[in-house]
Amino acid sequence: MLNENTLSKMKEMNLTGMYDAFKLTLSLNDYKKMTCDQLAASLVDAEYDNRRNKRLAQRLSTAKLRYPASAEQVDFNADRKLDRNLFMRLTDCNYIRQAENVIISGMTGTGKSYIACALGHQACIAGYKVIYHNFNKLMAKLVMSRGDNSYLKEINKIAGYDLLIIDDFGLQTMDHASNISLLEILEDRYGSKSTVIASQIPPENWYALFNSSTIADACLDRIIHNAHKMDITGESMRKNKKVAAKKKNG
Repeated sequence: MLNENTLSKMKEMNLTGMYDAFKLTLSLNDYKKMTCDQLAASLVDAEYDNRRNKRLAQRLSTAKLRYPASAEQVDFNADRKLDRNLFMRLTDCNYIRQAENVIISGMTGTGKSYIACALGHQACIAGYKVIYHNFNKLMAKLVMSRGDNSYLKEINKIAGYDLLIIDDFGLQTMDHASNISLLEILEDRYGSKSTVIASQIPPENWYALFNSSTIADACLDRIIHNAHKMDITGESMRKNKKVAAKKKNG
C-alpha cells in the first residue's frame, strides 16, 4: 500500500522517469538488493535522464532539421574529401561558444544538408537552441511577414537562436528585400551567435548573388572572415544510393 501511494504521488508530481523506474524496480524486486542511498540515486538518475531526453526532443522538434542526422552516421569516404578532423572538432560545439560560422559547399547531392543537420543535432544535444531554414523559403516567409507587420518579430525570433542553419543558399540571385533581410539577420548574429550555411556555390562566388555591392561586402564580411570551411567533392550520394538500391533489388 505504501509503494502504491508513493507511485501515485510521483505520477501526480509528474515525476515520470522516477515513476517508471520505481515501478520497474518493484516488479523485479530489485529494491531488495539495494541500500537506501542506492535506490534514491537510481530514481534520481532516472528522473534526470527522462527530463534531459524530453528537453532534447523539444529542441530537436523546434530545430526542424531537414534530416534526422547524427555525427556518428556521417560518411567520411575518401572520395568526398570531407575533413574528418575539422568535422569532429566542430562536434564539440566550441565554434558556437566562440560565435563562429561554418560554410559547407559542394555540388548537389554530396551531403551538405546532411552534414549541416548533423551539426545541428549535435548542438541540440549540447543544449543549444537551433533552427534550420531553407534560404529561399525563409526569404519568402519574411516577405509575407512584411505584409502583416510581423517582420520585426520574425527577425528577432531568428536572432534568439544559438545556431542558425541556412540551407541551399545561392540557388538564385537575391532581390533587394532579400539582401536587406540577410544583412539584418547576419548583423544581429555577428559576434554573438553562429550560423551554418550550406551552398552549391563556393564562397568565392557569392558576391555575384547580391544586387548591391555595398550589402554584399557587409554580408560576406560577417559570414566568411570567422568561418570554418568544408568543401565536399565526389559523386552525388543520392545517385549512388539509388544505384545501390537497384542492385540490391535485382
